[in-house]
Amino acid sequence: MNKEHIVALLQEVQSGKCRIDDAMEALGKLHLPSLEISQADGHRMFRNNFSEVIFCEGKELEHLCRIIDQFIAHGHNVFGTRLSPERAQMICERFSTADYDPVSRTLEVTLRPKTIVPGKLAIICAGTADVPVAEEARRTAEFYGIETQKFYDVGVAGLHRLLASLDEIRKADVAIVIAGMEGALPSVVGGLIPCPIIAVPTSVGYGTHLNGFTPLFAMLSSCAEGISVVNVDNGFGAACAATRIFHATSNANREK
Repeated sequence: MNKEHIVALLQEVQSGKCRIDDAMEALGKLHLPSLEISQADGHRMFRNNFSEVIFCEGKELEHLCRIIDQFIAHGHNVFGTRLSPERAQMICERFSTADYDPVSRTLEVTLRPKTIVPGKLAIICAGTADVPVAEEARRTAEFYGIETQKFYDVGVAGLHRLLASLDEIRKADVAIVIAGMEGALPSVVGGLIPCPIIAVPTSVGYGTHLNGFTPLFAMLSSCAEGISVVNVDNGFGAACAATRIFHATSNANREK
């Protein structure tokens, strides 16, 4: 349940369409009781527009299942990152409505309609090897109600590929730009389009690439103005940063 659902529920109480007891029962489901292994944050959506996401890596399978089961029992949409295919198979056998994407290693269970956030997010990816990070960003953004458009394998070694998509890219309100190797793509894109850019370095590369530190330093040192940079391979974080921008823009437009 998000802010819009709460407002609609209160309006139904005000108009007499919904009994107070029924409304209290619905509101009570927002609170997720603490488990001995976790304390889920059911009210996060009302503080910062983000429902809690499960970071699956490092958690025991049974713990994951209990957390997912708790989310579902209280009517919350579920999104998990860094979930291995082996564990995903067992989880999907237990939760038949779960949607697992092996490329991004993300899991989603949608119980309630998502609130669509106005705007379009371009996800621009340098190489095919960077696609898992790009797909993590895409799936995360779409979970939060953001419309996305993909531009994959448009790295600077073949600049014509990027230029061929430039007219479409320029229609975006925010862009996530993902690159490994020397990490040049965000700087190039930053010189070509006006919208906010969130750069993501990846751990794809050889030797002095240093598992993503080289593109990270390159992006932090970009000569293109105003580029934001997230951690290595952090497609999730990039999508959340973009979501904050979209919500801020949407709020500003409503106040006009």
